[in-house]
Amino acid sequence: MSSSRLWAPWRMEYVGDQGPKPACIFCELPESGDPKGSLVLSAQEHFVVMLNRFPYNNGHLMVAPRQHTANLMDLSEGGYTALMAELRRCCSVVREVLSPDGMNVGINLGAVAGAGIADHLHWHIVPRWNGDTNFMPVLGETRVMPQHLEASWEMFQSHF
Repeated sequence: MSSSRLWAPWRMEYVGDQGPKPACIFCELPESGDPKGSLVLSAQEHFVVMLNRFPYNNGHLMVAPRQHTANLMDLSEGGYTALMAELRRCCSVVREVLSPDGMNVGINLGAVAGAGIADHLHWHIVPRWNGDTNFMPVLGETRVMPQHLEASWEMFQSHF
């Protein structure tokens, strides 16, 4: 095997220290006043929709309740209903904007279940295409994203 390197200096913004981090991205970023910089697509009474800053695939969205809770049963009936309606609508938007072959849609309840932010419920919508997994994440432990997050935000923004 050759000792090739893939240089991706723009990735430093994701792995480097960017200073203080928000206590909860789902609570603080919608209030930042900078939706594009915060990757927030929509912040409504019962939910927030944002792009994942560390996506599994291009167009990876997260939908979270505005209520800060890790317990699904803490959501009010109205809040839960609005959240689920938005989750369904976001799947339609992803299909319209990106035309994926499929999607992974899910929630990880608790750190042991894989939740990176275990204190605030959030659903992931990950567009998938036939052949979207290649040798990079398998052997190189690196994902190659074909589009910058700001360009993704621009594509989605008109739908929110």
